[in-house]
Amino acid sequence: MLKCSMAGWMPQCPFTLDQQQESKHTLHSTDCERFQDINSSWLTDQEDPPPVQPSVVADMRSGADLESCLEECLYTDMSEIVPPEVRPKPAVPAKPSHVAPPSSVPFVPSPQGTGGEGQGSGRGSALFGYIGIDTIIEQMRKKTMKTGFDFNIMVVGQSGLGKSTLVNTLFKSQVSRRSTSWSRDEKIPKTVEIKSVSHVIEEGGVKMKLTVIDTPGFGDQINNENCWEPISKYINEQYEKFLKEEVNIARKKRIPDTRVHCCLYFISPTGHSLRQLDIEFMKHLSRVVNIIPVIAKSDTLTLDEKTEFKQKVRKELEACGIECYPQKEFDEDMEDKSDNDKIREAMPFAVVGSDKEYQANAKRILGRKTPWGVVEVENPNHCEFSLLRDFMIRSHLQDLKEVTHNIHYETYRAKRLNDNGGLHPISSSGQDTQESNL
Repeated sequence: MLKCSMAGWMPQCPFTLDQQQESKHTLHSTDCERFQDINSSWLTDQEDPPPVQPSVVADMRSGADLESCLEECLYTDMSEIVPPEVRPKPAVPAKPSHVAPPSSVPFVPSPQGTGGEGQGSGRGSALFGYIGIDTIIEQMRKKTMKTGFDFNIMVVGQSGLGKSTLVNTLFKSQVSRRSTSWSRDEKIPKTVEIKSVSHVIEEGGVKMKLTVIDTPGFGDQINNENCWEPISKYINEQYEKFLKEEVNIARKKRIPDTRVHCCLYFISPTGHSLRQLDIEFMKHLSRVVNIIPVIAKSDTLTLDEKTEFKQKVRKELEACGIECYPQKEFDEDMEDKSDNDKIREAMPFAVVGSDKEYQANAKRILGRKTPWGVVEVENPNHCEFSLLRDFMIRSHLQDLKEVTHNIHYETYRAKRLNDNGGLHPISSSGQDTQESNL
């Protein structure tokens, strides 16, 4: 009986030479299965088989017959060998991350940046179908429409600059203090008073509780020294109220927000420069509230006077280190910076307010009638009221609220808790707050 060997990996042939010659072309099925089992078991035990090398056969009595048998057994039958399922399989390496898991196993995206082969490519976050993440915007919209939101605006300036009229024009309704309790015979108060009136405005199913805070008596005295202190005190009191509600153990589900989100400061249309009172007020109050300066009754200035006056105001604000809203340091990205730069270049807004309608160009418009025509409030060629409205209400209203909460309120809160940590009750005496529904 001859022993045939292939160098390094070929098993010994289990058949005699006579059997090989008899089964040169056809092997018995049982012998072939036996050979396959032996050969498969031997191959399974090999961990790292070396490359195939031709063998050197010694002591062959019939080399041609043996070579023919080996070709039949090894290169023909071995190509069809499949390991039996009942036998243990060799260790299978870990499946690459780019191979999709079976549908029966829940898919969990692999974290990126954790190292390892196939990780960090972002392929694991691919979605297999529609989930519905985009509906969160609709959910937030529905919730906001049900609960509504608050917006508190303060107007500061000398009497006669059209503060109440401008607010009525902004919201196209009688929301100013004059609409509820205003008498033209009322005497000028000796000190700055703080009076507020609240309304609930609804548009397109969205409810907004609007609070307008007026400051009668500001700048109307002979001695206006420190006349901004009552206003600063009122703003800080609203922060204190919110802080008290926030630190309570059993606090309300929705804390009433009376904080001032925006302060419109009215500049007299002198055409020269800012008064010292204007500079001192904005220097002190710009640290605690969002200030938006506007030039009141700008229709009293010519186009050249208006352009020159705006340039003077911007230079004086920059020279005094006064930053009005939107502040440069709060620009989140290049898109915000580009949009806010356009707004900063347009400040202060030269506006005209009017709550009266007139007929012009076959349509009803809000405007001021003069002997030479009608000044259209919403016409960009006549004034910058539309720019102020779009900026304050249609594009930056939510940002005004966020800056108030995340910057001004957080600054007050940190200072308040670092000082003594004690929260004292706030007296609401002396404040005249009126509620109404439109």
